Parts: sequence; structure tokens; C-alpha cells
Amino acid sequence: MKLIIGLGNIGEQYKHTYHNVGFLAVEALAIKLGAVWEKRKKCDAIISYADYNGERVLIAKPTTFMNRSGQAVEKLRKYFKIKQDDILVLFDDIDIEKGTIRYREKGSSGTHNGMRDIVYYLGEDFKRIKIGIGRPRVNQDLANFVLSIIPRLDKPIFDEAIDKAVDRVMEFITMRN
Repeated sequence: MKLIIGLGNIGEQYKHTYHNVGFLAVEALAIKLGAVWEKRKKCDAIISYADYNGERVLIAKPTTFMNRSGQAVEKLRKYFKIKQDDILVLFDDIDIEKGTIRYREKGSSGTHNGMRDIVYYLGEDFKRIKIGIGRPRVNQDLANFVLSIIPRLDKPIFDEAIDKAVDRVMEFITMRN
């Protein structure tokens, strides 16, 4: 089984913010795979199942605060007995140009607090897709920036980035370990 986790914040007010591009990506993945969401309290996540190319896929959105994402990821990993090599996390990254995606086999958390918590629980050896959101304007508070709504003019850039991220997830799903 593959575990695909998108990072974001729960709540309608956060739905279309930069910090929720991980959620937006796994929601697009679930649509593509025809998966339906259900809440799993004991795992601190909203989850969705799908089968693709002979592989069972568990898609998850943690319901914890962003900076506690690792707790949910660890609960999901243990509850569903998922090998660490079968985990892929999608999240926003301010250090990458807006609309760019980067796949990494492992690495540090960088400046992302949600990833910092996941690294605390899992270590650095898990796969991830970073979706670039770019940096805030000069003198703009970072927290205000990541929690701001993606401007309508930038929506096509992020739609394309999410499509590319979903395509990369599909490749990951079919990889045999």
C-alpha cells in the first residue's frame, strides 16, 4: 500500500491558500482516482482509498494543525502498517519558484514547520513533492503570506503545478520497491 499525504490546514478559510497546495494536490489525485473521503479520528486524518495499476493507495489530509502533521503521519503509518519507503508527502515550499515542483527521495524539512514535525517522527528518509509558492513581497510577514488566498491571476500557475504533482504521484504509485 502507498500512503500519499497532502499537507494543509483544515477549514474553509484556508482552502485556497498557499499553505494548502498539498491538500489541493491530494484532492486532485483523489478525483483522478475516483476516491471518496472519510474522516478517521484515530489517525487524525481525512482519508481516501483507491486502487491504481494493481496498487492500493491511501490518500490522506491530516486534521492536526500544520505544525503537528508528523503526529498524523506517524499514526497513519503505524495503523495501516505502511513501510516508510511507500510514503510520499506533498507540501508548499517558499524556497522554490511559484508553480515549480520538485520530487525528492529524502532530505531535511527546510523552512516548513509541518515537514519539520514529520521529520521529527520519521527522520529524513521519506519521499516528498515540493510545490513552489515563491517568497512573499519584501516586508510581508511570512505567516500572513502562506495563509493568504492564492490570487485569481496565479490560479492557472498552481493548477498546472498541481497537475504535474499528480502526474508525479502516479509514477510513484507504480514504482515497485
